[in-house]
Amino acid sequence: MFQSFTAQTTPDTGPVRLTALRKHLQAEGLDGFLVPRADAHQGEYVAPRDERLAWLTGFTGSAGFCAALLSRAAVFADGRYRLQARDQIHPDHFSVFDWPDTKVEDWLAEALPQGGVVGFDPWLHTIAGIERMEQALKHRQISLRPTRNLVDAIWPDQPDPPVAPVRPWPVVFAGKTAEDKLAECAEILADAGHGAVLITQPDSLCWLLNLRGADVAHTPLMHGFGILYCDGRLDVFVQAAKLTEVTLPGAVHQHPPENLLSSLARTPGPIRLDPATAPIAALLTLAEAGVATVRGADPCLLPKACKTPAEIAATTHAHLRDGAAMVRFLHWFDETAPRGGLTEIDCVRRLEAFRQDTGVLRDISFDSIAGTGPHGAIVHYRVTEQTNAPVLPGQLFLIDSGAQYKDGTTDVTRTLPVGEVGRTEREAFTQVLRGMIAIHLVRWPRGVSGAHLDALARAPLWAAGRDYDHSTGHGVGVYLGVHEGPQRLSRVSSTILQPGMILSNEPGYYRQGAFGIRIENLVTVVKAPAMPGGDPMREMLQFETLTFVPIDRRLIDHDQLTKADRNWLNTYHAEVRARIKPRLEGAAADWLDRATAPL
Repeated sequence: MFQSFTAQTTPDTGPVRLTALRKHLQAEGLDGFLVPRADAHQGEYVAPRDERLAWLTGFTGSAGFCAALLSRAAVFADGRYRLQARDQIHPDHFSVFDWPDTKVEDWLAEALPQGGVVGFDPWLHTIAGIERMEQALKHRQISLRPTRNLVDAIWPDQPDPPVAPVRPWPVVFAGKTAEDKLAECAEILADAGHGAVLITQPDSLCWLLNLRGADVAHTPLMHGFGILYCDGRLDVFVQAAKLTEVTLPGAVHQHPPENLLSSLARTPGPIRLDPATAPIAALLTLAEAGVATVRGADPCLLPKACKTPAEIAATTHAHLRDGAAMVRFLHWFDETAPRGGLTEIDCVRRLEAFRQDTGVLRDISFDSIAGTGPHGAIVHYRVTEQTNAPVLPGQLFLIDSGAQYKDGTTDVTRTLPVGEVGRTEREAFTQVLRGMIAIHLVRWPRGVSGAHLDALARAPLWAAGRDYDHSTGHGVGVYLGVHEGPQRLSRVSSTILQPGMILSNEPGYYRQGAFGIRIENLVTVVKAPAMPGGDPMREMLQFETLTFVPIDRRLIDHDQLTKADRNWLNTYHAEVRARIKPRLEGAAADWLDRATAPL
């Protein structure tokens, strides 16, 4: 099986490790040390070697931060993990704060004496992150000092760095050769007058070279760095053992990872650094060597986000395959859950088995979120043997899951009833559904960002005094990251939506201690057809659906739906039936007919 259900970190390990860390703080003359949930590539998913935050504190979320001082320690988690962090962390030794309501730098300014010194590993913090903290701490004369990683110093059985083999990704899926992509990104540099760029994100490197790796769970990434030059050459810094099954283009040269900083120091400037993702270790090295630098986005980001027709065609096939697996699961759940005896882990294992039955599953795309009743209110809940709960009548069951196939990455969420549920649950579900439909129906002029659309999904909830504490949608790759930037449907997103971008559409509502609701489809940005009477000079865009899985009609309050809502849902379900039923047989096909009947 691809997903494990290990127990949470034993609560008494955190205090023991915190005591050991504080001994090193005293020896280094530091007042504190920063422990982010990050690796040198700033990826969402990290290798076991880089799980420092979980090892020190017990918190296993995919985003978070610890500031450990000589007498106090705090963990900061965003809205997705507020409940999980409080459940996993020893409250007598770590205070838990909601981020961004409380920022790390603001807490440090209050917790440290004037003139305090805080250590940090310069490989695990971005340029922008450190500069922001330094500015916020300036008035207290608190300084940040780059140092060795003090968690590594006390972690006796820390795993080795991953060295998984890398495999080529077919051009028939990519739609462009690696040579095409190198030339495209080099031209971006040349047009800007930049001599080179440091590429730090593994998904950029994998996309650029049409490669896929296995250095982290659930995402086919190859850990490594690259220096891309404006003439199209690329120096790639990755262990040679990873590349035994691939042939690199002639303009690409492999070097050991430990040679990165010395090579940077010899590179003629100006060198572009993306302040949002590049480790500050690179900036410090270039400054010491006197090499000119310039701030700018990773040139791979937008070309990678705007999928080729070949990528869209490939991931469309993956989504139809995955939709059939999801329907088999929904049919099984509908038949089995009312009889009792199911647990959250049973459901996760059964869904994964249906995906494995396709014969082409590479991995799940993230640890499945399967929360029944109150667990559904934990946005990124991950079931363990300790937390595994029975699926009980009268509850909502939330299942958020996805798959990695060679031709695409999927991510889908459905909320299901177990028998009859309450009026509040039905009202909230319908409001979430109406917000999701609003995103599916919207048309907008070119030049609009995700921030402009986010409120459409929230409006039905806002009208009822409700909201959710996560973005409405994130970018998604094609057999790459299930979370991909820079595109988002979010209040803070400034990236202009462009044709070919894939995003999730996933509004939700969460009642702490009671239930959680989320409905999620993936969509892609396409040109909208002309409208009668529309401005012929103004290009319009819209979303096209990739996910075809029934939405549970039993949870809908029909009186809340508008005519447009009802028409969209009936049309969607008809398309689900047309696309997915030919992939089914027997009882599952009959169930799909019933599940997609018109309202």
